[in-house]
Amino acid sequence: MNKAATAQSTSWFSELFQTGLYKKTQGKIARQITFFAIAIIFVVAAWRITQETWVAGLFTGAEWLLSGLVLIGGLWLSFRIVNMARFADFLIAVEAEMNKVSWPTRQELVRSSIVVIFIIFFMAMLLFLYDLAWEWLFRILKIKS
Repeated sequence: MNKAATAQSTSWFSELFQTGLYKKTQGKIARQITFFAIAIIFVVAAWRITQETWVAGLFTGAEWLLSGLVLIGGLWLSFRIVNMARFADFLIAVEAEMNKVSWPTRQELVRSSIVVIFIIFFMAMLLFLYDLAWEWLFRILKIKS
């Protein structure tokens, strides 16, 4: 393993045990949303551990310890992931790009949604009519009984 790869793997591992925030004033919304999305995975995993042992009838108390460790470790890992330099820079860039997006107004959104819903129903009706026409043709040709 070369020196660059060793330094990179060491810095990644050492970043897991830091407590500081990387560029704490930048990319707050993207980081918070990403943190909560990752944290939900660990919360559900911890909940499933307790549910599976509860359903199986195994009440040793170890499931609560394991569930707590998964929850605490997962929340810490979620916090550290969004504060790792490379990933935090990516999230900062994502938030910067999202601020450049020209979002539609509420009225434009409603009009566009109505058009899309109308087109979906129109296409569904058209396909239904095509289906009826083909079924009628196949019955006349005695291909389908």
